[in-house]
Amino acid sequence: MQKKYAFIGIAFIILVFGTWAIPKIVAKLNPKALIKFEKVPEFRFTNQYGKTVTNETFKNKVYVIEFFYTRCPTICPKMNKNMLLIQNEFYGNPNFGIASFSINPTFDTPQVLLDYAKEKGATLKNWHFLTGDKDAIYNLANQGFKLYAGVNDQVEGGFEHSGLFALIDKDGFIRSRTLKIGDFENPIKFYDGLDIAQIEFLKNDIKKLLSE
Repeated sequence: MQKKYAFIGIAFIILVFGTWAIPKIVAKLNPKALIKFEKVPEFRFTNQYGKTVTNETFKNKVYVIEFFYTRCPTICPKMNKNMLLIQNEFYGNPNFGIASFSINPTFDTPQVLLDYAKEKGATLKNWHFLTGDKDAIYNLANQGFKLYAGVNDQVEGGFEHSGLFALIDKDGFIRSRTLKIGDFENPIKFYDGLDIAQIEFLKNDIKKLLSE
């Protein structure tokens, strides 16, 4: 009977407030369920081996996305360190992958990315370091994911970007969880790549999606 009233309540909220309210309602009903957001836009770039990588490369795979650049002197080293923890957790799993998009594609050629991957210990077969058209990469970051990336000559390194990681399911949708703040479960869309606690959340959520 409680479930019946819960679904009636959701229908009423959708009618009054629209579908944007669904994630918060789902979070209250089942805080352990992962929320589904929009689908990842189509992309086509070149990886560290000079091979073309698209959404199809990750079809039926769970993967994590980040935006970075090899010469980043600020947050990238810590992001890389935490991404290595994720790599090691799922090493050898053919259904898991990582996509690291460079926001400095002019410098970050496939060879530069290959050298960087080797230096950092990124040996996962499905970890693709991607470069290509700068406008396309920035559009994917800023418009596709709403994860900021930009050029700024006033900051160290000359570029600015988000330190967040995006989790993608086997069907190409962004997925995430809720975090409890006070007495409420609040939905988040991305995971903080600099926060070890959220890296643990991310690892747990990857396992959930791999089992779906």
